[in-house]
Amino acid sequence: MRVSEVMTRDVRVANPSQTIRDVAQIMAEIDAGALPVGENDRLVGVITDRDIAIRAIAEGKGPDTPVSEVMSTDQVLYCYEDEDLDHVAENMADNQVRRLPVMNREKRLVGIVALGDVAKEKKKAGGKAVAGVSKRGGSKSQKPDDV
Repeated sequence: MRVSEVMTRDVRVANPSQTIRDVAQIMAEIDAGALPVGENDRLVGVITDRDIAIRAIAEGKGPDTPVSEVMSTDQVLYCYEDEDLDHVAENMADNQVRRLPVMNREKRLVGIVALGDVAKEKKKAGGKAVAGVSKRGGSKSQKPDDV
């Protein structure tokens, strides 16, 4: 099974110049904990509810703080839409991430895959990914090549 078969295609994308208040409102509307951040049709980062809480609120930054000040830029993982779902689930577990932006081979954002998507379609792979994400504290990521 390929990532494209389970991913969510209708993805909201934040802009680095948006405020964290705007992004938090979008997250509340769509019931999501993360948004890809894009600029000029390129993925430039990811912002999570945790980024807002830890990198903004905990450091005394206000709701009008730009996304660019708190988003993750050097730790953005992604996968390709044509990748094998089992392989992506293993990578999610290894890197302790719950969701990944999905790119086409031209490195354009085409969707997002969440651990829940994986678990629904591939109970075995999803279980491994959940166990991997949950067994270790924190999250590790790596920077994608020339995104």
